[in-house]
Amino acid sequence: MIDDTETYLSAQPDTVSGTSQTQTGHDTALRLPNKADASAIHKLIEQCPPLDLNSIYTYLLLSEHFRQTCVLADGPQGPDGFISAYIPPGKPDVLFIWQVAVHERARGRSLGRRMLLDLLARPQLAEIRYIETTVGPDNAASRGMFAGLARHLQADVSESAFFDSHLFGDAGHDDERLIRIGPLRLPPPDI
Repeated sequence: MIDDTETYLSAQPDTVSGTSQTQTGHDTALRLPNKADASAIHKLIEQCPPLDLNSIYTYLLLSEHFRQTCVLADGPQGPDGFISAYIPPGKPDVLFIWQVAVHERARGRSLGRRMLLDLLARPQLAEIRYIETTVGPDNAASRGMFAGLARHLQADVSESAFFDSHLFGDAGHDDERLIRIGPLRLPPPDI
């Protein structure tokens, strides 16, 4: 068996600061999504290629069943960002980040990282020690965001094969590599 896991240390750490469940800044408020947001989330994802667009029903389920592990960034013109995430079965210390969407009008303000830090500061996620996500080989924006998050959290990053392109059938989908950040050294959440 060939182990194609790559491990590398993150570069210079930034200081870690706590965030709250609702955070404002740049006219964007971070909050838990609810089922009334599903249609707007669907439209946001549609405007954020190369993200895969799922059905509105998917975003209804995420906003209802997984709202504690998702975050919506409300801006003056509607949703500026959304993160869908969940704790995988049998991995209580892992937060799997499914999608990170940032509207074009909100890019360049570290909104993706702010949403991730908001999630990690939630008391119900205090046991999370690793972040996992999948990223296509050519998605430089996502790779850069997760590398910056790892530096900010002073955490290591590893990358390995996860979903090979052939598993997507005729969809013409790129490989999805698994990125794992951790162990996290988080301060206790603000209560």
